[in-house]
Amino acid sequence: MCLMEIHVFLFSLFDNPTIIMDGGVIVVTNPTVNVRLTSTISSFEVQRRFDRGITIAVLKGKLEMILGASPSCMDLELFSVSDKFMQKMDDNEALLGSYPVDDDCRIHVTDRSGQMSEFTDVSKVEKFQLADEDYDKRTDSARSFKKKQRLGQFNEEEMAKKKAEIAAREEKHKAAANAISVGSRCKVQVTGQPTKLATVMYVGTADFKPGYWVGVKYDEPLGKHDGIVDGKKYFECENKYGGFVKPLSVTVGDFPEEDYGLDEM
Repeated sequence: MCLMEIHVFLFSLFDNPTIIMDGGVIVVTNPTVNVRLTSTISSFEVQRRFDRGITIAVLKGKLEMILGASPSCMDLELFSVSDKFMQKMDDNEALLGSYPVDDDCRIHVTDRSGQMSEFTDVSKVEKFQLADEDYDKRTDSARSFKKKQRLGQFNEEEMAKKKAEIAAREEKHKAAANAISVGSRCKVQVTGQPTKLATVMYVGTADFKPGYWVGVKYDEPLGKHDGIVDGKKYFECENKYGGFVKPLSVTVGDFPEEDYGLDEM
């Protein structure tokens, strides 16, 4: 059977999905196929249904309306339902149905022009910026709504209450820090974490966060650093043995280092 006869046969097959072949064999097929589409233009996957009787050239024209790429710059690849590469779809005169494409197969489109990347590169998009004082004047903004409803920072009573609570808690931490001395043995109890034994290495304020902090050297490598945070050295210890906790999480007392028998044979 020549190529023209194959094409005529396939067209008749799609017009009439039930064909009686020689020997009485009945072939039943769906004239359309539902495929997944991916591309180098977008990270999204879409689904579309196409007629199996259209040529690859016509298919590319339809894909142009969906993806925006020029048909002349398209390379098509066919993947199975399980996303296994099957073959290239590089014959523009061939029918879509001449390829082993089934429902839920994937057709991947490569745009060789590269022009569409300018639409996905957000660094090239001019950003709209509104000055804070101009935004504050708007009556249709989220900030305006919060002001009218006295929500969050615009509820003066609630904010004053929170500030008072934070100040009172910080005073407690300051008092606890004044009672802790460098070199003391301690027990560290942080909510949600196991109790750890340690030695106090630092007491006072720090640059990484406001308030009072206690730097400790744990007996085991349960810490986060070696006493250096953001490039500043607060104390010295082995890596992963150092940590900082709030003073109220530290209890000073007679907590001797446990012997884990590391020197025993």
